[in-house]
Amino acid sequence: MADAAQLDVTRRHDFVLLFDVSDGNPNGDPDAGNLPRVDPETMQGLVTDVSIKRKVRDCVDVARGREGRFKIYVQSGGDALNALHRRAYEALGLKSTGAKQAKGDVEQAREWMCQNFYDIRLFGAVMTTGVNCGQVRGPIQITFARSYDPIVPLDISITRVAVTREDESTVVVSEDGAKGTGGKNTEMGRKAVVPYGLYRAHGFFNPHFASRTGVTEEDLELFWQALQQMWDLDRSSSRGMMACQGLYVFTHESNLGNAPAHKLFERVVVERKSGIEAPRRFSDYEVRVAGSDLPSGVTLTALVS
Repeated sequence: MADAAQLDVTRRHDFVLLFDVSDGNPNGDPDAGNLPRVDPETMQGLVTDVSIKRKVRDCVDVARGREGRFKIYVQSGGDALNALHRRAYEALGLKSTGAKQAKGDVEQAREWMCQNFYDIRLFGAVMTTGVNCGQVRGPIQITFARSYDPIVPLDISITRVAVTREDESTVVVSEDGAKGTGGKNTEMGRKAVVPYGLYRAHGFFNPHFASRTGVTEEDLELFWQALQQMWDLDRSSSRGMMACQGLYVFTHESNLGNAPAHKLFERVVVERKSGIEAPRRFSDYEVRVAGSDLPSGVTLTALVS
């Protein structure tokens, strides 16, 4: 990359992530029948930070997961977390049995987990269940994503004609009295989709926490790549079409920051184009980024624009 300011782990970074969904469910709510999450007062769509980080984890796992220091701690269907804690103690030759582990052993185990698991280094983890590996506060934090306009989740009926069990089939008697097996009445199902939604999330990189967990430039570069590529690795019929439409990184010269994050975020403005009442594509919006006259000590890198 020509401009590598966004890879400096000794500096603070604040970023804006834009992504959209077409005819899909970006993040279902299990408390609402898996309908897309919404703010009930504004009907704007919501996507949780956990959902976004899950996609990052899965992308990194596919790309680099077999390498020693890029393993993923929180996996879908992976090893029990307590088994991973025990592995740290075994690797260090420490005793993991007993009601309580020694403080010095916990610190060593915590460092070992940071060195070996990518998502612990970046996002942090609470590893105090069973075998205690301590707690880690991650340097990268991400907000909920919120859609620019209200969304109208569609709860669409779907049908299934295949019979699961033999006893679900019905006996059909023809006019001549011959008996045969007929299919069960068609079963109904539901599928929730958002016709279109453009979402915005904010994120923050804290260099002080990064120095404690051992984050490297390679880790940070992989994170920026994952935010851009993870949508292509998360395809499913329920997701519809999702894509990264914007990634803007504000980098500070000072590790404490040279300007408030919320003021920098105001420089990325997204508005619906005139005459568009119901947006159905990204081109229905206009994105304006005030990249000139930035506060002293702040640079802007548009990784996707």
